[in-house]
Amino acid sequence: MYIGLISDTHGLFDDAVKEFLKPVDQIWHAGDFGTLECAHEIADFKPLIGVYGNCDGQDVRQEFPLYKTFNCEGLRILMIHIGLRRGSYWAYTPNKLVYDFEAKRLIDTIHPDIFVCGHTHIPQVFRDKEYGMLFMNPGACGRQGPAEVPRMAFRFEIISGKIKNFEKCELPR
Repeated sequence: MYIGLISDTHGLFDDAVKEFLKPVDQIWHAGDFGTLECAHEIADFKPLIGVYGNCDGQDVRQEFPLYKTFNCEGLRILMIHIGLRRGSYWAYTPNKLVYDFEAKRLIDTIHPDIFVCGHTHIPQVFRDKEYGMLFMNPGACGRQGPAEVPRMAFRFEIISGKIKNFEKCELPR
Protein backbone atom coordinates (compact mmCIF):
# COMPACT_ATOMS: atom_id res chain seq x y z
CA MET A 1 0.00 0.00 0.00
CA TYR A 2 1.40 3.35 -1.05
CA ILE A 3 0.35 6.11 1.39
CA GLY A 4 0.29 9.89 1.11
CA LEU A 5 0.24 11.67 4.47
CA ILE A 6 -0.85 15.29 4.81
CA SER A 7 -2.36 17.59 7.41
CA ASP A 8 -3.46 21.16 7.92
CA THR A 9 -4.51 21.95 4.37
CA HIS A 10 -6.67 24.80 5.70
CA GLY A 11 -8.75 24.82 2.53
CA LEU A 12 -5.90 24.42 0.01
CA PHE A 13 -5.12 21.22 -1.89
CA ASP A 14 -2.91 22.70 -4.57
CA ASP A 15 -1.39 21.27 -7.74
CA ALA A 16 2.11 20.79 -6.29
CA VAL A 17 0.71 18.60 -3.50
CA LYS A 18 -1.46 16.69 -5.98
CA GLU A 19 1.54 16.06 -8.22
CA PHE A 20 3.58 14.67 -5.32
CA LEU A 21 0.67 12.46 -4.21
CA LYS A 22 -0.30 11.29 -7.70
CA PRO A 23 1.29 7.80 -7.38
CA VAL A 24 -0.16 6.95 -3.93
CA ASP A 25 -3.00 4.48 -3.36
CA GLN A 26 -4.53 6.28 -0.38
CA ILE A 27 -4.26 9.62 1.42
CA TRP A 28 -4.26 9.98 5.19
CA HIS A 29 -5.20 13.49 6.40
CA ALA A 30 -4.48 14.36 10.04
CA GLY A 31 -7.04 17.16 10.40
CA ASP A 32 -7.70 20.82 9.73
CA PHE A 33 -9.08 20.30 6.24
CA GLY A 34 -10.27 23.89 6.44
CA THR A 35 -13.41 23.31 4.41
CA LEU A 36 -15.62 20.39 3.54
CA GLU A 37 -15.01 21.23 -0.11
CA CYS A 38 -11.27 20.70 0.41
CA ALA A 39 -11.96 17.32 2.05
CA HIS A 40 -14.15 16.32 -0.89
CA GLU A 41 -11.51 17.48 -3.38
CA ILE A 42 -8.95 15.22 -1.71
CA ALA A 43 -11.41 12.30 -1.55
CA ASP A 44 -12.21 12.77 -5.24
CA PHE A 45 -8.48 12.65 -6.02
CA LYS A 46 -7.62 9.50 -4.00
CA PRO A 47 -9.28 7.30 -1.35
CA LEU A 48 -9.14 9.27 1.90
CA ILE A 49 -8.88 8.43 5.59
CA GLY A 50 -9.02 11.48 7.84
CA VAL A 51 -9.92 13.09 11.12
CA TYR A 52 -11.18 16.56 11.87
CA GLY A 53 -9.02 19.26 13.40
CA ASN A 54 -9.60 22.08 15.83
CA CYS A 55 -10.13 24.60 12.99
CA ASP A 56 -12.70 22.45 11.15
CA GLY A 57 -16.37 23.42 11.26
CA GLN A 58 -19.37 21.28 12.12
CA ASP A 59 -19.81 20.20 8.49
CA VAL A 60 -16.34 18.56 8.49
CA ARG A 61 -16.88 17.14 12.00
CA GLN A 62 -20.06 15.43 10.81
CA GLU A 63 -18.11 13.54 8.12
CA PHE A 64 -14.83 12.84 9.95
CA PRO A 65 -14.18 11.58 13.50
CA LEU A 66 -12.03 13.12 16.26
CA TYR A 67 -9.74 10.11 16.01
CA LYS A 68 -9.49 7.08 13.77
CA THR A 69 -7.98 3.65 14.31
CA PHE A 70 -7.46 1.24 11.45
CA ASN A 71 -5.14 -1.46 10.15
CA CYS A 72 -2.96 -1.14 7.09
CA GLU A 73 -0.83 -4.00 5.81
CA GLY A 74 -0.47 -5.52 9.27
CA LEU A 75 0.11 -2.27 11.18
CA ARG A 76 -2.26 -0.61 13.69
CA ILE A 77 -2.69 3.09 12.94
CA LEU A 78 -4.00 5.73 15.34
CA MET A 79 -4.73 9.16 13.86
CA ILE A 80 -5.81 12.27 15.78
CA HIS A 81 -5.27 15.95 14.95
CA ILE A 82 -3.65 17.21 18.16
CA GLY A 83 -1.34 14.61 19.60
CA LEU A 84 1.99 15.85 20.93
CA ARG A 85 2.99 18.92 22.90
CA ARG A 86 6.41 19.34 24.50
CA GLY A 87 6.95 15.60 24.65
CA SER A 88 3.53 14.78 26.15
CA TYR A 89 0.71 13.13 24.25
CA TRP A 90 -2.58 15.00 24.51
CA ALA A 91 -5.57 16.07 22.46
CA TYR A 92 -8.27 18.70 22.27
CA THR A 93 -11.72 17.35 22.98
CA PRO A 94 -14.69 19.19 21.51
CA ASN A 95 -16.74 18.98 24.72
CA LYS A 96 -14.19 20.97 26.73
CA LEU A 97 -12.45 24.28 26.34
CA VAL A 98 -9.25 22.76 27.72
CA TYR A 99 -6.78 20.22 26.52
CA ASP A 100 -6.71 16.77 28.10
CA PHE A 101 -4.75 13.59 27.71
CA GLU A 102 -7.09 11.81 25.28
CA ALA A 103 -4.25 11.01 22.87
CA LYS A 104 -2.24 9.32 25.63
CA ARG A 105 -5.30 7.33 26.74
CA LEU A 106 -5.84 6.19 23.15
CA ILE A 107 -2.17 5.22 22.76
CA ASP A 108 -2.32 3.25 26.02
CA THR A 109 -5.54 1.51 24.93
CA ILE A 110 -4.85 0.87 21.23
CA HIS A 111 -1.05 0.35 21.27
CA PRO A 112 -0.60 1.63 17.70
CA ASP A 113 2.35 0.77 15.51
CA ILE A 114 2.03 4.21 13.89
CA PHE A 115 0.68 7.33 15.61
CA VAL A 116 -0.30 10.10 13.18
CA CYS A 117 -1.17 13.66 14.13
CA GLY A 118 -0.99 17.18 12.75
CA HIS A 119 -1.75 20.60 14.27
CA THR A 120 1.77 21.89 14.99
CA HIS A 121 2.59 22.65 11.32
CA ILE A 122 6.05 21.26 12.16
CA PRO A 123 6.96 18.02 10.37
CA GLN A 124 8.32 15.27 12.61
CA VAL A 125 8.98 11.56 12.21
CA PHE A 126 10.60 9.59 15.01
CA ARG A 127 10.53 6.22 16.71
CA ASP A 128 8.98 6.55 20.17
CA LYS A 129 10.80 3.82 22.07
CA GLU A 130 8.74 4.28 25.23
CA TYR A 131 5.52 3.44 23.39
CA GLY A 132 7.04 1.20 20.72
CA MET A 133 5.51 3.16 17.85
CA LEU A 134 6.44 5.37 14.95
CA PHE A 135 5.33 8.99 15.44
CA MET A 136 4.44 10.86 12.24
CA ASN A 137 3.36 14.48 11.83
CA PRO A 138 3.56 15.71 8.23
CA GLY A 139 3.41 19.38 9.21
CA ALA A 140 1.13 21.63 7.17
CA CYS A 141 0.63 21.39 3.43
CA GLY A 142 -1.65 24.44 3.29
CA ARG A 143 -0.25 27.95 3.22
CA GLN A 144 -0.85 28.87 6.87
CA GLY A 145 1.99 28.69 9.34
CA PRO A 146 5.40 30.23 10.02
CA ALA A 147 7.25 31.37 6.91
CA GLU A 148 10.47 29.62 7.97
CA VAL A 149 8.76 26.20 8.09
CA PRO A 150 8.21 24.69 4.63
CA ARG A 151 4.88 23.23 3.58
CA MET A 152 5.19 19.46 3.69
CA ALA A 153 3.71 16.19 2.48
CA PHE A 154 4.98 12.65 3.03
CA ARG A 155 4.60 9.48 1.04
CA PHE A 156 5.73 5.96 1.85
CA GLU A 157 4.95 2.33 1.24
CA ILE A 158 3.76 -0.16 3.81
CA ILE A 159 4.82 -3.63 2.76
CA SER A 160 4.28 -6.65 5.02
CA GLY A 161 4.15 -4.49 8.14
CA LYS A 162 7.24 -2.42 7.27
CA ILE A 163 7.55 1.18 6.08
CA LYS A 164 9.64 1.47 2.94
CA ASN A 165 10.64 4.22 0.52
CA PHE A 166 9.77 7.17 2.78
CA GLU A 167 9.85 10.50 0.93
CA LYS A 168 9.05 14.06 1.89
CA CYS A 169 8.05 16.94 -0.31
CA GLU A 170 9.00 20.45 0.80
CA LEU A 171 6.95 23.19 -0.81
CA PRO A 172 7.47 26.95 -0.57
CA ARG A 173 5.10 29.00 1.59
